[in-house]
Amino acid sequence: MDNILEIKDLTKRYVRKKALNNISLSIPKGKVVGLLGPNGSGKTTFIKIVLGILTKTSGEVFIDGEEPSKKTRAFISYLPDRNYLYKWMTIKDAIKFFDDFYDDFDLEKAYELLEFMKLKDSLKVGELSKGMTEKLNLTLVLSRKAKLYILDEPIAGVDPVAREQILDAIINNYNEDSSMIVTTHLVKDLERIFNDVAFLSEGEIILTGDAEELRNEKNMSIDELYREVFR
Repeated sequence: MDNILEIKDLTKRYVRKKALNNISLSIPKGKVVGLLGPNGSGKTTFIKIVLGILTKTSGEVFIDGEEPSKKTRAFISYLPDRNYLYKWMTIKDAIKFFDDFYDDFDLEKAYELLEFMKLKDSLKVGELSKGMTEKLNLTLVLSRKAKLYILDEPIAGVDPVAREQILDAIINNYNEDSSMIVTTHLVKDLERIFNDVAFLSEGEIILTGDAEELRNEKNMSIDELYREVFR
């Protein structure tokens, strides 16, 4: 099985602390992986290294066989945990912005997703609610034909109705030739979309495995397991 992401003995040190300590993780094609851990566990550092924003201290990182670079950034579709669109834009402007910027952007899919999310393209970004903004950002990210999708806290601060729509959009528009990493501490709402999970604590992966196998083996949900691990 082809691994889209291959990480071996990854370490990141800052002057006063180790943010990541000797992490190894493989993510095959077609898998949605939950990267789970509380704030400060190292999730953001991990993502920034994969994106090529931060440099590693030691270890190996390969995205589709390539080390993080400008080239690999082109086939990663990233949903940050904060809004990055200009407030003066309409949704139509935002779609055009992405279409101009990314070669792999699928305009038709973007408009299908907008319809699914019940978003009108005439709405202004600055006037959208938190849930609508999240749905727009996800529409833009999922409309790219990327090899690796990274969703950082995709449902934080979003109401339950918007949450369901966002989860359905992820499930229905996911591409089996790619992989997806989803970071969250809202495990209960997201666990149904995970194939595999990796629990991150103080820069170390303390538990990893197939989500269904872990549920059966531990006789509890991933959310219950998360609560037990990080109690």
